[in-house]
Amino acid sequence: MPTKLPALATCLVAALLIAIVPANAAVQVNDKTDISLGVYIPCAAGGTGEVVDLSGPLHTLVSFTINGNNVSGYFHFQPQGISGTGETTGEKYQATGVTQESFKNSFQNGQANSTYVNNFRIIGQGPGNNFLVHETLHFTINAKGTVTVFHDNFSVECK
Repeated sequence: MPTKLPALATCLVAALLIAIVPANAAVQVNDKTDISLGVYIPCAAGGTGEVVDLSGPLHTLVSFTINGNNVSGYFHFQPQGISGTGETTGEKYQATGVTQESFKNSFQNGQANSTYVNNFRIIGQGPGNNFLVHETLHFTINAKGTVTVFHDNFSVECK
């Protein structure tokens, strides 16, 4: 069962940016959204794996400014108190980390491109059940504020 945390964060980025109309003010979104999701941790339960039910607030900050032929901005996603319990073992888990990016681009042929790196850690009790989710995505913003996203370099790792 694949994890849904990075997909949720990147879908949230795309949804927020699609809804944003370019403006002179830098901060476009500063929000806390309660999320609830199940994440399969393959290294949990002594290596047999288990689903961990996570919930709590995800802080999202999105800012960008389009000024003539240039776009600059900042993304920030941070779990703030997201925690959960393993369905099999009952062990407690905590979502940690910060995913962020700042960018400044000139429009080339009417668009600007940038790369975004997404890292989330699900930290379990004891050794061997910590879970790292990593994803790289590339996004394009055109001069009208329309956003397209391409995902690549997705990995998960247990430690």
